[in-house]
Amino acid sequence: MTARRSWRRVDGVLLLDKPSGMTSNSALQAVRRLYSAAKAGHTGTLDPLASGLLPLCFGEATKFSTDLLTADKSYECEVVFGITTDTGDADGSILTRRPVAFAAAELDLALARFRGPIRQVPPMYSALKQGGRPLHELARQGIEVERAAREVCIHELRLVDLAGDRCRLHIRCSKGTYVRSLAEDLGAVLGCGAHVGALRRVAVGPLQIADAVSLAALTALAEEDRQGWLLAPDALLQSLPPVLLDEAGGERFLHGNRVAVSATVGRCRVYVGTRLLGLGEVDAAGTLQPRRVLGGPEKPALADGSR
Repeated sequence: MTARRSWRRVDGVLLLDKPSGMTSNSALQAVRRLYSAAKAGHTGTLDPLASGLLPLCFGEATKFSTDLLTADKSYECEVVFGITTDTGDADGSILTRRPVAFAAAELDLALARFRGPIRQVPPMYSALKQGGRPLHELARQGIEVERAAREVCIHELRLVDLAGDRCRLHIRCSKGTYVRSLAEDLGAVLGCGAHVGALRRVAVGPLQIADAVSLAALTALAEEDRQGWLLAPDALLQSLPPVLLDEAGGERFLHGNRVAVSATVGRCRVYVGTRLLGLGEVDAAGTLQPRRVLGGPEKPALADGSR
């Protein structure tokens, strides 16, 4: 008989280097089990084909996970020219094959067309919903529906290497950008078609892949050593300025009340001393409004296991 897992409160952020071939949710659940974390979430899906940075949030840090959904993302991408697939990446079935005959100068001109604000049609193989159903479910049934183009921004699109029918690109883009669609559109401009052969996310906002740990390495560690990879919940908020409150102000903030402050207008992370209280926003009148507030310390369990 398998022993029942004892879930516990874990508050923090883990920067995971997700392996290729694994869904983001599978990676999340595997790490959640390693920490026996009662509450967990991730900050934006990576395709199964893709590897790289997947920030995972536990406990109170999940309150800030949506803030990373709006952050810019950076990728290293291999584009394969001459072949299109139904998914836009190497996991899909081949649709067309065409000769690859463009020159390097033509590729440079084509890349220039995709820098800055562009409009993209989301791929059918995506998690976007239509009529309450994810598009990828419809795609697997052979159903294609019309999708509205959306504006995204490609802040940086740099050619790293070109060899034969493949190139490597460095991409920094806004939220909602589909790299698979970018590869397909690039191939269409060059007249040969293309798909994503490999994709690696290397940054999410200020968070970098260099600071991430692989699932294999994390699994191999002793339980106490895994704690060293957990970052404080405010690791997700480092791009925001800090606002320091005294104890009285902190109590008002934690109870959802406004607090008068001398701080820059806009969103901020709020502290009493070194203790994070939550996320706030300062208006033009110098009033701090709570936006997301952290809970208190975990209550001790009673003899019957209740709290």
